[in-house]
Amino acid sequence: MSVAHTRHHIAQANTDELFVCRQFGGQIALEQDGRQVVLEPGDITLVDPSLQYQGRFSEASDVLVLKVPRQLMEARLGQTREMTARAIKPCTAETGLLSASLAMLPFHTPEAGSTAEALLEPHLLDLITLSVGQAMGQDGLRTSSSRSLVRVRLRAVIEARLADRTLDAGTVASVAGVSVRYANAVLADESTSIAQLVQARRLARCRRALEDPMQRGRTVSEIAYGWGFSDMTHFGRRFKAAYGVLPSEHRRHAGRSG
Repeated sequence: MSVAHTRHHIAQANTDELFVCRQFGGQIALEQDGRQVVLEPGDITLVDPSLQYQGRFSEASDVLVLKVPRQLMEARLGQTREMTARAIKPCTAETGLLSASLAMLPFHTPEAGSTAEALLEPHLLDLITLSVGQAMGQDGLRTSSSRSLVRVRLRAVIEARLADRTLDAGTVASVAGVSVRYANAVLADESTSIAQLVQARRLARCRRALEDPMQRGRTVSEIAYGWGFSDMTHFGRRFKAAYGVLPSEHRRHAGRSG
């Protein structure tokens, strides 16, 4: 079977999205922007619905198409046009984890709650970013900037250590393999810094915990301390500055709406 995504289809498509395709069975031969890729089971590729493409499916072909926001991908990678129709093979730790994660989505996502989905999304996008970056490197090409991949590493380090109250800029930069100065320069592209990003991610985690019915037995202070805050007055001020209400008020509002 063959499909063609033409100018007519582009005019009707949601061009705010990109397609992440993960092959389950059979083969697909895709062509976009002058590049051709053949997907075997486990392989992944990126497709841009704002551009024309053609696909030839084998008889037993089975593929997962994950729609991801273009803005979030390009915030991580820059312009993605050169990244489409390139094979991402599950041959490294990162690409193997991405392939396995995508394979599980159809079986677990329908049962996942909104909190689980909110936690999963940034990690999955970061895995996609790392995997696309690796594929570009294997093809002898560069992403729009190596700074994009540094940002992903910094975010991954921060996310993994949010509960550590001793976490500081030096530790984050060192684990990510860059200097503090360069790390902050990279994050400045997104109008943030290591310290600001750590605080923002901790606040976001606390907010989700306060909204989670399963955590109603925990006090606000337990949640704040659990995500790395050491001063409740500081936490309350920062939370209100970010979300417009105090943590306890946010929990009450979430309880009423739930």
